[in-house]
Amino acid sequence: MSSQTTDAHTRSALPYVEFIGFIAALMMLNALAIDIMLPALPDIGLDLGVADENSRQLILSAYLISFGLSQLVYGPLADWLGRKPVLLCGLALYAVASIACSMAPTFEMLLAARFIQGIGAAAPRVLAITIVRDCYEGRQMARVMSLTMMVFILVPVIAPSIGQLMIMLGHWRWIFGFLTVGSSGVILWTALRLRETLSFENRTQLSFGTILRNYRITLSIRQTVGYMTAAALMFGGMFGFLNSAQQIMVGVYDTGKAFPLLFAAIALSIAVSSTLNSRLVMRHGMRVIAHYALAVMVVTHVIHATIANLGLDSIWTFVPLMAIAMCCFGLLVANLNALAMVPVGHIAGSAAALIGFVGTTGGAIPGYFIGQAFDGTVVPFTTGFAILAIAASIVILITERGRVFKSGEGPLS
Repeated sequence: MSSQTTDAHTRSALPYVEFIGFIAALMMLNALAIDIMLPALPDIGLDLGVADENSRQLILSAYLISFGLSQLVYGPLADWLGRKPVLLCGLALYAVASIACSMAPTFEMLLAARFIQGIGAAAPRVLAITIVRDCYEGRQMARVMSLTMMVFILVPVIAPSIGQLMIMLGHWRWIFGFLTVGSSGVILWTALRLRETLSFENRTQLSFGTILRNYRITLSIRQTVGYMTAAALMFGGMFGFLNSAQQIMVGVYDTGKAFPLLFAAIALSIAVSSTLNSRLVMRHGMRVIAHYALAVMVVTHVIHATIANLGLDSIWTFVPLMAIAMCCFGLLVANLNALAMVPVGHIAGSAAALIGFVGTTGGAIPGYFIGQAFDGTVVPFTTGFAILAIAASIVILITERGRVFKSGEGPLS
């Protein structure tokens, strides 16, 4: 066992394997709250009187907006009060909001409850990355994040099927009951097993000045700003896919009940690449893998957008090309976040909050517009994702001053 692993065990009181599972569980709550909804959108719309297909996407957008904004609050709180109490409060809010969603009598009430659920979900998102940064650094941090992603990405593989099964056996409201049970289990796990990972001497006073100072420091670091911006652009494409997936694969390609299986096939490629990344990152480093993965993603999306604009797309082109793109996404996401966090370990909570806010909000906005641009074809989605991938590559080029595909994880000079 490495010295870093031993130290992490001491800080969190969790063995390495359990630590991976725990962080994955925290991140799963967010993934579940998004992906399990996808098969239920038509039923929710029908039950609550929402005729416009694009308006149903607000069930995702309301959640993502509050999820992104709330991360700015949890980071400073976690640096002041510690990781565990802030995490428990967020998890409790998530569970209560899930109950409210299951009982919502109108579409407006459901959106309000989803907004609150997003506020609660922001805590495990921020604290998951913060706790990992408390316990690990450098390539080992990227490896832990990759192993976590491997477990957590299995959620998009199975979540739509779970949602579909609940609709078939009962009602879409059962989905929120499932989220309530899941979050309650994570609350118990946190309360009983996690030790506080922030020492008293490293806690900061909560003041408006301190918050601004920590955010100013984060925004003054070239590497952090560049890589969190690139991550936000990539999440924009992902959120655009999530917003449009049901309409594209069921409405355009008429896949019917095969939708969860095809969606799982695409999502599974992220799990495979995350597993691969956990091995490759220790040998080649985060920068090299992230840069090559982004290059392949740009080429893939440009090809996909060209096919779509020429009217040559079909389910037989859509699924393989999206699987390749999502494979690249799996190689990118852990490394982009880890590279952004490398220089800011001394203010990990605030930095993780700002990075999460930029990633989620910066991704949700273009993702929303991509979803709203749906016109019965895949052209808006494929073109939008291609533009975002190209933009991300330009950001990385500027951040690295043109020196790409080179190893090294230290802060940029």
